[in-house]
Amino acid sequence: MKLSDFDFDLPDDLIATRPARPRSSARMLVAGPEAHADAVVTDLPGWLCPGDRLVLNDTRVIPARLFGVRRRETGQGAAEARIEATLAAPTPEGTWQALIRPLRKLRDGEEVVFSPALSARLVGRGGGMAELAFNLTGAAFDAALAEAGAMPLPPYIAAKRAADAADREDYQSVWAARPGAVAAPTASLHFDAPLLDALAARGVGITRVTLHVGAGTFLPVKTDDVSAHRMHAEWGEVSAAAAGEIAATRDAGGRVIPVGTTALRLIETAARGTGRIAPWRGDTDIFITPGFRFAVTDALITNFHLPRSTLLMLVSALMGRARMLALYRHAVRERYRFFSYGDASLLLPGGLKRQI
Repeated sequence: MKLSDFDFDLPDDLIATRPARPRSSARMLVAGPEAHADAVVTDLPGWLCPGDRLVLNDTRVIPARLFGVRRRETGQGAAEARIEATLAAPTPEGTWQALIRPLRKLRDGEEVVFSPALSARLVGRGGGMAELAFNLTGAAFDAALAEAGAMPLPPYIAAKRAADAADREDYQSVWAARPGAVAAPTASLHFDAPLLDALAARGVGITRVTLHVGAGTFLPVKTDDVSAHRMHAEWGEVSAAAAGEIAATRDAGGRVIPVGTTALRLIETAARGTGRIAPWRGDTDIFITPGFRFAVTDALITNFHLPRSTLLMLVSALMGRARMLALYRHAVRERYRFFSYGDASLLLPGGLKRQI
């Protein structure tokens, strides 16, 4: 497979820079192998059956984007340079991997001051990433980061506008619980309390898992041969209780439907080797492309993704490449909104069977 096999034309004005309000009022394209329907997210309970189960990623996005100043003593006094850092992932040693701009202006050992309370030293670099050692740890670090940091909006939104106070709520799911992500599981952003209540009344089960989405989710595929691409690793956990709920749903004939590609990648990781979901914890770099055999996933709720992206490859694995490209052409014609703050899709490889 070539990277160009996953390309399509996307008008720039279809990239959403703000979410729908209320969240569940976003449009939703419901698609099977042959038929599709234009709907809204509030219609979701009608497309699901009692006994189906949604799998939610309960990661919480941290305000991982920092702006600071490097101070360097020279013969003529202190030389300053503005530095932008996006935290990517903590290391076992207590430091943070980060994307630094411009990294060339920082020397090993130099300090960047982000606020009166928060600063960090550059202690290493490699693979385009920097390693930062902060002056604070634990709860003190969390508090200082909350004060100094901004929500790490995706580059295609950040290029159009700066993050603001509204993003603190907008770029976070209503069930976010475990801090650690530097990007939101964006399919989750369509859910609100009334929709969750309607799903519960419908008899749809809910299971929570955790995958801390990393900054690598924004990195482009740079190899023309798709098989040569290497995915970034992200930490996740499927608890024993979560694995048991998912397995029981499948055994009872219900459908397992991840909300977002992050939840899908995690549960498929937890089923690798045996073909059956099991408790799992660790780093996953699973790369799902056409030809992948899904062990757990029966359907998927997701947003509309970038051309030539690993996420478009993933949904093509679920629905077929030609089918997904046809659906995206429909979405463009009908002016669905794309990417993190955009509209939703419900992908049903088993076909459309509206239950109401």
